[in-house]
Amino acid sequence: MSPSPVPEGSTRGWIIPIGGAEEKEDSPAILQRFVDLCGGARADIVVIPTASQLAATGPRYTALFKALGAGRSDVIDFDTRRDAEEQNRLDRLEQATGIFLTGGNQLRLSTLLGGTPIAKMIRQRNADGVHIAGTSAGASFISEHMIAFGEEGHAPKAGRVTLAPGLGLTNRFIIDQHFRQRDRLGRLLTGLAYNPYAIGIGLDEDTAAFISPENIVEVEGSGALTIVDASGLEFSSMDIVDEGEAVCLLGLTLHILVAGATFNLHTREAFAGALVRARG
Repeated sequence: MSPSPVPEGSTRGWIIPIGGAEEKEDSPAILQRFVDLCGGARADIVVIPTASQLAATGPRYTALFKALGAGRSDVIDFDTRRDAEEQNRLDRLEQATGIFLTGGNQLRLSTLLGGTPIAKMIRQRNADGVHIAGTSAGASFISEHMIAFGEEGHAPKAGRVTLAPGLGLTNRFIIDQHFRQRDRLGRLLTGLAYNPYAIGIGLDEDTAAFISPENIVEVEGSGALTIVDASGLEFSSMDIVDEGEAVCLLGLTLHILVAGATFNLHTREAFAGALVRARG
């Protein structure tokens, strides 16, 4: 699915993929910034825990958001595709200033929500200025091209990853999460070998990409964000190798960003930003 067009006079909301295992107690900088973006005391956040099959997941996040100052936070879950057509759920999303997708299994999100009125509503709300965040599986689901599953490891190999359609808030990048903790560079590179147009974003745990309406990526959290830019790809052996064989990729650009650094999705330029000022 492609992003909804932004209405004239409106500004798209922020898109916030989180690498999973974000800090929730001692210094929850990522979740606090999300609440503040959504309006602080005026924030109205809807939590969608559909990726998870644990009953406590949704209520845990609503309690966290309220503790961080959100005026209102409710859970809307979806157990069937019919649930994603109910008008009362659509009406509730119309009121939200922020929508949060929890972790779990991204294929539950794509199979239960993909192509439904709820998925269309989330895209429209983001185009209208509502901020959308997702952690772990919820982060993977955000983009048009979603990593459904794949093998771990540092080298790209033919067949290492399976891609599926995601929510479609953007078609500019492919997300992978728990990135360095689960050694997922190889599967992100494999995904980019299939689709060199997209930018690969690998998110460590407790690390988020706050993507502004101007398509500037700002890093938040304690880990690193790995950017892989395949726009300058000079050669790929993906079309000639057999299943399971390593893939040769020449001309990739890789950046490692931490909090304070930024990346422009339009120009594909990385900036140290606040890190340079801190050193000087």
